[in-house]
Amino acid sequence: MTRSSASQYNATVRLQFFVGKGGVGKTTVSASYAVQLARSHPRARVLVLSTDPAHSLADVLELRLGSKPDRLPLRGARLFAWQVDAQKEFGKFLGRQRDAILDLAASASIFSRKELEPLLDTTLPGMAEVAALLALHELLESGDYDHIVVDTAPLGHTLRLFQLPDHLARFLNFLETAASRDQVLAQTFGGRATPIPAVVSDWARMVESVRSALSASHAGLTVVTTPERFALNESLRAAQWMAKAVPRMKISGLVLNRAVTHASACARCKRRAQAARSAAQFLRRKFPRLPLAVGQDPGGPIMGLPALAAFGAHIFRRRKLTLEPKPPRSARIKLEPVSWPLLDTPLSLTVGKGGVGKTTISAALAVHQRAHRKDDAMVICSTDPAPSLDDVFGTEVDDQPRPVLGDPALRALEMDSVAEFERWSAELKERVAEALSPQAGALHLDLSFDRRLIIALLDVVPPGVDEIFALFRIRDLLAGPRGAKTKAKKARGAAPFRQRLLVDMAPTGHALELLRMPQRMLHWTRLLLKSLAPHRKLPLALDLAVEIAQVEVQARELAQALRTRGRSAIFTVMLPEPLPDRETGRLLDAVDDLGASARAIFVNRVLMGREPAGCPRCRRAQAWQMATLAGLRRRYRGRELYCAAEFGHELAGAQALKEFIRQLWRVV
Repeated sequence: MTRSSASQYNATVRLQFFVGKGGVGKTTVSASYAVQLARSHPRARVLVLSTDPAHSLADVLELRLGSKPDRLPLRGARLFAWQVDAQKEFGKFLGRQRDAILDLAASASIFSRKELEPLLDTTLPGMAEVAALLALHELLESGDYDHIVVDTAPLGHTLRLFQLPDHLARFLNFLETAASRDQVLAQTFGGRATPIPAVVSDWARMVESVRSALSASHAGLTVVTTPERFALNESLRAAQWMAKAVPRMKISGLVLNRAVTHASACARCKRRAQAARSAAQFLRRKFPRLPLAVGQDPGGPIMGLPALAAFGAHIFRRRKLTLEPKPPRSARIKLEPVSWPLLDTPLSLTVGKGGVGKTTISAALAVHQRAHRKDDAMVICSTDPAPSLDDVFGTEVDDQPRPVLGDPALRALEMDSVAEFERWSAELKERVAEALSPQAGALHLDLSFDRRLIIALLDVVPPGVDEIFALFRIRDLLAGPRGAKTKAKKARGAAPFRQRLLVDMAPTGHALELLRMPQRMLHWTRLLLKSLAPHRKLPLALDLAVEIAQVEVQARELAQALRTRGRSAIFTVMLPEPLPDRETGRLLDAVDDLGASARAIFVNRVLMGREPAGCPRCRRAQAWQMATLAGLRRRYRGRELYCAAEFGHELAGAQALKEFIRQLWRVV
């Protein structure tokens, strides 16, 4: 296909997206599907593409992948793989378009090219999602592949990817508005108007083409889940969100992964087999018209092309799974029981790969803090676009801080952070419209134009700005004493509660974007302040400038807090498995590079005791876990390494959390 036909993508190219909660095995399932597809159609060119900022596709394939699609050594098939490097792909795009876009926007004569460069680098909505969209556009336009299998980021951020064409359309509106000043002047005073540069119309055609490709007629959407209640609940939420936010995309199939379908005498496997049967019944009841495939848990990691081929045949051709991952060499680990750590900083954050139990660990830390520090009031907040605090606490949690577990000083909220930003933006737009309202006559032409430009800029959501606004809001809540118990204490003359904030972060890739975000916010707020400068004599414009300047101050303070020992602490959560182990290593390196304080590592769902002794599956699983713990002990001797046990039931509600908190071990 030639580049001139970019608006008409090859109708034979089939996109297949695998989506779901973090940690359900999307990468393994999507890679095994791609292997199976390539083997079944040996003449077809099949590409498996990872759009997750925290890639694990190369780990699953056990191959090194470069910065462009690599052909994989799969005999008798034409299979390729690509992990999208967001920074690189976005940089390539800007390298081609930067001068044209800068000239276009600078023509508004409000911003200089130097001032606009940070806008291009940081304010498009979600650089990872933008890079993924650009990669998809390039692949579809080239026509090099017959099938493209997409291993997506965790659900909340995948929804952003599907909504991205609409967000980019708003950015195009800003560019068109910025470029239209001379057109407006020409219409008013006469003269020749410079035509809108071709880059805007070219980009608009690209956005519309990708929007067309991301539709039920061109793309399939498979939801991957596990028998865990949290994952099942999120599969329901996924269907609801998709129907509301991206109606052009339709779910076409389900995969119930990590299921135990044949249990031996092992009590653990019997419990898991019952959970898998219940989960399958749940999915068939909730999604009666969708095909359901089941992936059995072999008790170890599925890595490498031969293992993926066997797993793909098992799931998608319903073959019996004979795969038995060879356990690693035995490792001896010494564990000692310890109490849960106390939170000694005003701000704490839990980070890690999706599905590792960050929310459970966060809830346990908060409950333990309240039990042992009676003068500490805890606010636990989720900034994950797909939160599950309500599942853990067994009660409804919304975007307002509500007491949970019957404790007025333990409050939880799941931030609708996009709505938080949109409320702030809508209020500013309304006030801008009032202050810079159009008036008759040429004298007020600039005033009217600047009103349009500021409002268009407020429609451009910087990457991660929604999560940052969530943190700003929580910081405001922590500024003073809250709650009935605090008021009662003050009435008795006692000291008020100390406020502690614990943030349950989005999965790894987007958590890192949040940690990098304060500095990026500074560029965006400065552009807004610059656009208001010509109208500094207007009282309302002055008020707006003060409010925007406060956002800049908050961004600066947050950046400082994240880098100052004693003001914040980061707790990393992972599972004792090879893939999460590798991703955790990359996460800790990135946290260190940011200058933040990574205080401890929690390894969740560790098999304790002798229960696995008579079960081959569980013995394999425990052997892999011990090997992972031994590796962690070698690599991270300077950090506290905690182990939380796997429980035989879902952790939700006060009693379950108390039981969970009673047991914690430290690797020595």
